[in-house]
Amino acid sequence: MTTFVDRVELHVAAGNGGHGCASVHREKFKPLGGPDGGNGGEGGSIILTVDAQVTTLLEYHHSPKRKATNGKPGAGGHRTGATGEDLVLPVPDGTVVMDRKGNVLADLVGHGTSFVAAQGGRGGLGNAALASARRKAPGFALLGEPGEARDIVMELKSVADVALVGYPSAGKSSLISVLSAAKPKIADYPFTTLIPNLGVVTAGSTVYTIADVPGLIPGASQGKGLGLEFLRHVERCEVLVHVLDCATLEPGRDPLTDLETIEDELSQYGGLEDRPRLVALNKVDVPDGQDIADLTRESLEERGYRVFEVSALAHKGLRELSFALADIVAKARAAKPVQESTRIVLRPAAVDDAGFTITEEDGAYRIRGIKPERWVRQTDFANDEAVGYLADRLARLGVEDQLWKAGAHEGDTVIIGPEDNAVVFDWEPTMASGAEMLGRRGEDHRFQTQRPAVDRRREKARGKDAAEQEYLAFEALSSGRAALEGDDEDY
Repeated sequence: MTTFVDRVELHVAAGNGGHGCASVHREKFKPLGGPDGGNGGEGGSIILTVDAQVTTLLEYHHSPKRKATNGKPGAGGHRTGATGEDLVLPVPDGTVVMDRKGNVLADLVGHGTSFVAAQGGRGGLGNAALASARRKAPGFALLGEPGEARDIVMELKSVADVALVGYPSAGKSSLISVLSAAKPKIADYPFTTLIPNLGVVTAGSTVYTIADVPGLIPGASQGKGLGLEFLRHVERCEVLVHVLDCATLEPGRDPLTDLETIEDELSQYGGLEDRPRLVALNKVDVPDGQDIADLTRESLEERGYRVFEVSALAHKGLRELSFALADIVAKARAAKPVQESTRIVLRPAAVDDAGFTITEEDGAYRIRGIKPERWVRQTDFANDEAVGYLADRLARLGVEDQLWKAGAHEGDTVIIGPEDNAVVFDWEPTMASGAEMLGRRGEDHRFQTQRPAVDRRREKARGKDAAEQEYLAFEALSSGRAALEGDDEDY
């Protein structure tokens, strides 16, 4: 049964925003109580957060699809829909998040580091928020936006200071078991270690982590053996330790040949040329092992390596190796620049940025831009008044003017949005769209009557003047509310 996974492909889908509500306040003796539809709630987001207690991506290997909850729709009485809950996914320290093309989206290092993998959709505005001086009682609301959905790839790169590399059964697991409190599986057959093992070592005042990387063989950088799967765990290490087996009985193998083979695989993998190297001649407690170590030590030192003769079984040379590694790690930490506090960089749009682009494609005109595409997603095309509101917004943004300048004519095909999710229509710049059918575009004919119907019994009791004053008061209230709210074109 699989117990360790360091690479998974995950499909994440954020929650959809709730739809806005189109509602009119109803109360006895108030036939025109005004719009009171609430806004929809925001959809929940998918957030990746580093958790020190998590060491593998196994959970996402078994459940590769994750979805956050949707926002609730708004309701009458100015009631806003509930916000969808964010889905927080704990990941190990050192997780790299990429898209399917291999582009790095985030490198999560450090407990608590977070990344929003999929943003929740916006909730739609209710008709109360859409009311204005010209549109006193909108008969429509905006739809909630769909949440972001994407496929991501997560790779775990162990955050360790020292990496032990070498052939299978070279004694790496035994070495880490005596240098630290780690308890890896140890046996006398190749590829006993199938997962990277991490241990914490204390040498004087320096505390560092050491990783036992599964055995490498020739061709590991091309996918042979286990090397390709686990070489990524070496990338973050400050120093590499070549663990060379001085007691191997395999024909054609000796410490120098093993070193050259492993170095060739590391160079083909790339990115590790600047890491300092140490050599640990292991298993010198075996009589033949000590003889081989004596024969190869001088050659290794001539190549510039610091050589340590060690034995995990006899605990020989471990203290010297541990303190040498601690010294290199301490110097590497001191050489790193001090981590600066997080800065927020503001990049305002250029003064000549219209917020959208228009390109001609095979006789059609495609409009791309954050605002136009968002407005299209928020529009209920089954409601003529909502379509008219969309036309107003596009006209105020300058879309019609730019279409004229681009050479578009009445009846030409206009496309808003990307190829996989677009709205296509024939352009008629002078057509009576949506709210125009109810009066002038953006106005509501229901408020153009002389006065609303008033209960006859109230007229008799209070007189016509009182009823007229009530209507005028309602008009003033509606105008004041519209002046305060207006149209939110950035929504």
